[in-house]
Amino acid sequence: MSDREIIWRPTPEVIERARLTKFMRAHGIASLETLQRRSVDDAEWYWDAVSKYLGFRWMNPYGRVLDISRGIAFPRWFEGGLMNLSDNCVDRHVDEGRGEQPAIIWEAEDGHVRTLTYRELSSEVNRLSNVLKRLGVEPGDAVGLFLPMGPEAAIAIMAICRIGAIYSPSFSGYGAQAVSARLVDCQAKVLLTADGFPRRGQVVKMKETADEAAALSPSVKHLLVLRRLGREVPWIPGRDVWWHEAMARESAECAALPVEADRPCCITYTSGTTGKPKGVVLTQGGLQMKIGHDAAFFFDVGSSDRFFWLTDMGWVMGTILILGGLTNGATLVLFEGTPDYPKPDRLWAIAERHHVTVMGLSPTAVRALMPYGNDWALQHELTHLRIFGSTGEPWNPEPYRWVFEHVGRSRVPIINYSGGTEISGGIVTSFPIAPIKPCSFNGPAPGMAADVFGEDGKPVRGQVGELVITRPWPGMTTGFWKDTDRYLETYWSRWPDVWVHGDWAYIDEDGFWFVTGRSDDTLKIAGKRVGPAEVESVLVSHPAVAESAAV
Repeated sequence: MSDREIIWRPTPEVIERARLTKFMRAHGIASLETLQRRSVDDAEWYWDAVSKYLGFRWMNPYGRVLDISRGIAFPRWFEGGLMNLSDNCVDRHVDEGRGEQPAIIWEAEDGHVRTLTYRELSSEVNRLSNVLKRLGVEPGDAVGLFLPMGPEAAIAIMAICRIGAIYSPSFSGYGAQAVSARLVDCQAKVLLTADGFPRRGQVVKMKETADEAAALSPSVKHLLVLRRLGREVPWIPGRDVWWHEAMARESAECAALPVEADRPCCITYTSGTTGKPKGVVLTQGGLQMKIGHDAAFFFDVGSSDRFFWLTDMGWVMGTILILGGLTNGATLVLFEGTPDYPKPDRLWAIAERHHVTVMGLSPTAVRALMPYGNDWALQHELTHLRIFGSTGEPWNPEPYRWVFEHVGRSRVPIINYSGGTEISGGIVTSFPIAPIKPCSFNGPAPGMAADVFGEDGKPVRGQVGELVITRPWPGMTTGFWKDTDRYLETYWSRWPDVWVHGDWAYIDEDGFWFVTGRSDDTLKIAGKRVGPAEVESVLVSHPAVAESAAV
C-alpha cells in the first residue's frame, strides 16, 4: 500500500483520546482485526460489554444476551431486561449530575438560537408524555411525526418512547399522499406537526398538508400542532390541539415505562424498488444499543462533544443524530435550514458559532457547495471540528478531497459510514484511529459479520459482489410492519441464513471496502458490473455539473 493512497493517518493524540481505544484497552484487545473477530464470534460477550461501557441503565437486568432459537432472521436480544430509551437518553444524564449541560442547541433558518439543558429537556419530555397520554396514546400505539428539524422532534421521540408507544417519522417535504400512506399503514392515533416552517425564506405550509393527510387516515384522532411560525391555519376544534397550550396544562413529572428491550419503538418507512413503502420495525433496546455504539466508537461522540448532522427527521440519520448524541450525553446541534441559505457558508458558520466537534455531511451537499469556491469555508475558524461523518450515498473523489482539504484543512478525518434504516446504523465504517483511503471504509463495523459474496454465494475479493451479513446484531429490524413474508423475501431469500442488503461492494488488495451503489440498479457491460456510482462519478467530475443521478 503506497503512502499516497492514504489521505488520513491518526496522530498518537487522536488514538489516545478515542473512546474505541479505551474500550479495546479495557478488554485487552490490541488491534481492530482482533476486535472485529471477537465481536462477531462472541456476540453475547461483545454487546454485554458495550452495554456496560456505554453506561446503559437497566430497570431489570437481562439474562441471556442473544437467543436465536426462532432462527437468525428473528433474534431476541437482552432477554428479560427492562429499560426505556428515554430514561437512558435523558434521565440518566440528569441523575449523573449533567442536568445543566446543554442537550440541544437549535439554530433556526433566520439565525435564532434556542438552547435546552438536559434538565429542561427532561421537563419538556415529561410534559409531552403526559399530553400524549391525555390524547389517548397507549403503549403499543403509533404516533406520526411530521415536523421540522427542531427541538420538538427530539422531545417527541423521547416522549413517545417514554410511554411505550411507537413513533413513525415522515420527511418534512412530503405531500399529503405520502404522509397518509405511512399513517394508514401503522394506524397512527395522533399526528405531531407544525403550522409551518421557513425554507429559503418561503413558508412551507405544513399544517395544510397534515390536514389533507389526516383526512385520508381514519385512525388519526388528533393533530398536535407546534406553533412554529405563528401563522393562521385551518382548525378543526376537538381534533386539533395546540402544542404549547397542551404542554402548559401538564405536569413536568412522568415516570418512564419499563419495557422489554425488543419492544417496538419506531416504524420508519423506506421506499422499495416496487410496491408500497416498507415499514421497518425497530426496537427500544436494539435501536439505542446499535446507534449509541456506532456514535461512540466510529464518530467518537462523548459527553463533551457538539454533534451536528445535516438531515431531516424523515431519514434514519435524524434518529441516529438524536439517539446517538443523547445516548452518549453529548450536545445536539440541530438546524432546520438549507446549507447555502442565506449564504453559501451557512454550515461552516454553524460549526464555528456552536463549536461543533463532530459534523455530518452528505456528498450531495458538498457537491452543491463546491461551485461557490473555497473562501466561504476558509474564512471560518473550525479548530473545534475533529470528525466529519458521511452516509447515504457513495463519494466520488473530487468532493471528498475538497471537504477534507479545504474545510477540514487536511486534519479532520471523514468517517465514511454505510448501512440503512433496517440496520439501525452502519454495516461498514471508517475509524478515526485507522488510516483512511479516499471514499473508502476500513471494514465492517464491530458486531457486524459483513462480507462480499459473488453470484455463487461465496466470499470474493478484488471484485464487486453483494454486501451480505451472516449473523444477527442488535438494532436489526424485527421485520416489516405486519408483513413478515415481504421481510423474508427482501433480505433472507437469496441464500440460507444470509442477509442480502441490496448494495454492491468490493474489498481491495489492502483490505479497504467500497460500496458502489444498489445491486438492483446495475448494468453489466462486457461482463463487468457498472453501478450508478461509477456513472455519477464521471458526470460530476465535469466542472459544469454539481449533481447527477444515474437511473
